Amino acid sequence: MISETKMSRLVDGGDIWQVSLKKLKRHTDRRGSFSEFFRDEWGTVIDPVQWSIVESEANVLRGMHFHRRHDEFFCLVKGHCIVALKDIRSGSPSENVVSVFELFGDDLAALAFPRGLIHGWYFFETSTHVQAVSESYSDYGKDDNWGVSWTASDLGINWPDINPILSERAESFSTVAKLRASIPDGP
Repeated sequence: MISETKMSRLVDGGDIWQVSLKKLKRHTDRRGSFSEFFRDEWGTVIDPVQWSIVESEANVLRGMHFHRRHDEFFCLVKGHCIVALKDIRSGSPSENVVSVFELFGDDLAALAFPRGLIHGWYFFETSTHVQAVSESYSDYGKDDNWGVSWTASDLGINWPDINPILSERAESFSTVAKLRASIPDGP
């Protein structure tokens, strides 16, 4: 699954409805570089209300999370990671499809995806990413902050051989089936 070309792209699974990977153009000169990483006219699913800068150590896995109320936007600006998604939206044209994207800070790309997807990211090296959500972190809580174990057999993600560092909360996550059963009115 791991690329030798350092090119940000879909590396496993299939296309998920409403997920878009936008390659970004880096303009460089003797001063450094400039890159646009979000524009409304790109037509992504997200209407961002909060932007965050996240730094992660090597071997960290953030996820697997699930939200019903907010869309997300992820742009790796330094480092190397995998972003894994699973569509569990009932009736979606890509229901149960998994997508795994490999991203490199040296090959800028932005990934936008809608609510209703199980998602998480694993960092091969110390990395920095910019993340936007369509609902402020202070406005969502336990009623929309669900999780699935990264090793759940019904998740269907082919991870590289990793032994990740997880949050305490993520260590208690269970299966996709248990997530589906625990969400009022379903995902």
